[in-house]
Amino acid sequence: MLSFLWALIIGGIIGWVAGLITGRDVPGGVIGNIIAGFIGAWLGSLILGDWGPVVADFAIVPALIGAIVLVLIVSFAMRAFRKSTD
Repeated sequence: MLSFLWALIIGGIIGWVAGLITGRDVPGGVIGNIIAGFIGAWLGSLILGDWGPVVADFAIVPALIGAIVLVLIVSFAMRAFRKSTD
């Protein structure tokens, strides 16, 4: 149970830092940050592998890069969706 809580915290931090780096808000607030962190970690490890420091089963560097890519994709998709509805 504690490892799951630790993974939620680290996933949230990764998503939050990715939002700060890109300068874009992650939709969904804290839950969105956690989801961006988890999906970003999966995407980053899929593309870059598992290298660098590992915290709570997250390879930090690939997870952060994956979360940045995810935040950019989601923000561009949200912008395109808003333009199409206007």
